[in-house]
Amino acid sequence: MTYEGAKPPYPLFIHLDGERVVVVGAGAVAQRKIETLLEYGARVTAIAPEATERIRSFAEAGDIAFIERPYEEGDLEGALLAVVATSSQSVNEQVFEEASRLHILVNVVDVPPLCNCIVPSIMRRGQLQIAVSTVGAAPSVAREIRRSLESQFPAYWEDYIELLGQVRALVKQRVPGEASVRTPLFEAVGSAGIEHRLAAGEKITAQQVYDEVVAPLVEGGRL
Repeated sequence: MTYEGAKPPYPLFIHLDGERVVVVGAGAVAQRKIETLLEYGARVTAIAPEATERIRSFAEAGDIAFIERPYEEGDLEGALLAVVATSSQSVNEQVFEEASRLHILVNVVDVPPLCNCIVPSIMRRGQLQIAVSTVGAAPSVAREIRRSLESQFPAYWEDYIELLGQVRALVKQRVPGEASVRTPLFEAVGSAGIEHRLAAGEKITAQQVYDEVVAPLVEGGRL
């Protein structure tokens, strides 16, 4: 079962916090994958006969489980995702076959035909994440697009998105009624130019935004 030439993949963000993820391989590529997976809260098990010092340090600190042997059938039991970073075609195929049989998500690095999911190039600013994929056709183009997005959404966007989330919580607490009643308020906040004020270095609280943007609309009955 391969996915080369199939319909385009369905874009989906997956919560990995507390989920078991098996990484087959423990070289430099696997190390980068593990570092990212840990950022997202995954319970990582790495399987390989050898490992980088960094991966060993993760295991010694208890951040991951490390099984120091080659991959064996059954190693994927209970996993949500398998990431394969080996130079062995036979191992890659074995892991893919087991994952497919068990309906586990699997990504074999740089081998699109042996993947049922794709890891995109990610631009991240706190809770804002924009993922770019060319479905393996042109990874360098995806990286260039990501770099362009990093310029388009500078570091202050992390604070901006966090602030919007706080304002949204205030609105939901204080403005009763159907969700449609609050939609115009959220839109007003989003178009108030707050991001430009943050870019200029201004410190703004959720209460300030509520008082400046939301309260006048609510009190004036312009909903």
